[in-house]
Amino acid sequence: MSTSTSTRTRTGTSTVRAAVLPAVGAPLEIVDVELPEPGPGQVRVRLAAAGVCHSDLSLSNGTMRLPVPAVLGHEGAGTVVAVGEGVTHVAPGDGVVLNWAPSCGSCHPCSLGEVWLCADALTGAAAVHARTADGTELHPGLNVAAFAEETVVAAKCVLPVPDGVPLTDAALLGCAVLTGWGAVHHSAKVREGETVAVFGVGGVGLATLQAARIAGASAIVAVDVSPEKEELARAAGATAYVVASDTTAREIRKLTGGHGVDVAVECVGRAATIRTAWDSTRRGGRTTVVGIGGKDQQVTFNALELFHWGRTLSGCVYGNSDPARDLPVLASHIRAGRLDLSALVTEHIPLEGIPGAFTNMLAGRGGRALVVFPD
Repeated sequence: MSTSTSTRTRTGTSTVRAAVLPAVGAPLEIVDVELPEPGPGQVRVRLAAAGVCHSDLSLSNGTMRLPVPAVLGHEGAGTVVAVGEGVTHVAPGDGVVLNWAPSCGSCHPCSLGEVWLCADALTGAAAVHARTADGTELHPGLNVAAFAEETVVAAKCVLPVPDGVPLTDAALLGCAVLTGWGAVHHSAKVREGETVAVFGVGGVGLATLQAARIAGASAIVAVDVSPEKEELARAAGATAYVVASDTTAREIRKLTGGHGVDVAVECVGRAATIRTAWDSTRRGGRTTVVGIGGKDQQVTFNALELFHWGRTLSGCVYGNSDPARDLPVLASHIRAGRLDLSALVTEHIPLEGIPGAFTNMLAGRGGRALVVFPD
């Protein structure tokens, strides 16, 4: 891997290393790309770290559809290198968190205060972000193209890193932590003393477990296909661990006096897991789905059970979070030692390690893999 974050080329561009998805279903390529200088309303950021999220894998395999070829990566933090005309909320030298889903502030969801559902949040993904050496145009996978030594983003895609949060750890705030925190505090609205089950102990699942602990849940059941993740789950706050099987819902009801949990949070995005999370929830409980599944993942319920169980099933986008509102809250928990960002990370890798991180993700191994860039 290059030890230099960028190399100047022709006027107005520089060369940086980036992870490029050439086409849906194709292997990632680590190549040099030509990145322009920031224009009006743009910010150039030198990445300190970027998390490898399941959404990146979903883009690469076509579960989520956005323009390609693209530089992937949407969970990152770094240092501002330069700003374009009109940018005033950050300056060169500032540490920033990348916000892959910025709100426009004027569409219908934004007018309702539901900024996480902004109709225009991903319009930037269609822009030309950079070019390969042969001139091929590249898009920013989820607006911010964080799998690169440097990136240029819209000013609304950067937020100052809160005081007291290490820059490398701050990368996780850009997706995993906001999603897990929001699933517990905004979507499911877990109350002190309630019981919670979390399905999937990856990066988002580990953040969800910590959020449930901070919310004061009386019992927290972690569920995953891998027995090896039990230690990770318990360190994050799980009070019980269940290896996923055909009897998972029955085991969870047994752990909760036969009733089921008050809240189940599904972080996998598979029909069978969503159905199991629903079956694990008590009568009148809440099931929140965070995982992104494909169109082929059909979940079925009969009309009688919907009436009888009286449960609430809800989707959850980006943790139903407003980063500008939630980052200061998360920072207070980090500074107080209640939220441990480093505990989400099980592997530190270079750019070249991203394909291997995808393989581990598919195999259900580990928590968050974090790409760490050289100083």
